[in-house]
Amino acid sequence: MSAPNPALLELTSRVGEELGVSDWVEITQEKIDRFAEITGDADWLHNDPVRCAKESPFGGKTIAQGHLLLSHLSAVGESLMPDPKGHLVFALNYGYDRVRFIRPVTVGSRIRGRLTLSAVEPKAPGRFLIENDVTLEVEGSEGPHVAARWLFLVQTD
Repeated sequence: MSAPNPALLELTSRVGEELGVSDWVEITQEKIDRFAEITGDADWLHNDPVRCAKESPFGGKTIAQGHLLLSHLSAVGESLMPDPKGHLVFALNYGYDRVRFIRPVTVGSRIRGRLTLSAVEPKAPGRFLIENDVTLEVEGSEGPHVAARWLFLVQTD
């Protein structure tokens, strides 16, 4: 019988643990506009501050695209995902089991991510599927604005 993988033991011991909270990041109109240019998601609710000042149901402000907010999770994962005692070979974004855009994020808001390790499932020798619950919260606001179950495929040595 082979010895248990130390990386798996370390990760499974942390299931249910909040891994941390990221730094605050401001959502600027420039970021929203650049994202719209790259993706083609240029709805007036995102990219027309003049019209939003008159017609937006979100306090007269533009709102960030949902996928722009999801893209901020990359920095959250990079800063908070554990490296099991140097055994990590790679971690691949494996997708999402669910994503919810609970409340809009208006321009000028500051967001941060919160990451909780939810499950570790062995897939092959040294390879694991990691499930994380991640939320994005807005400074000064109650509860999350975005919530997701985020998956990583991890290879250890």
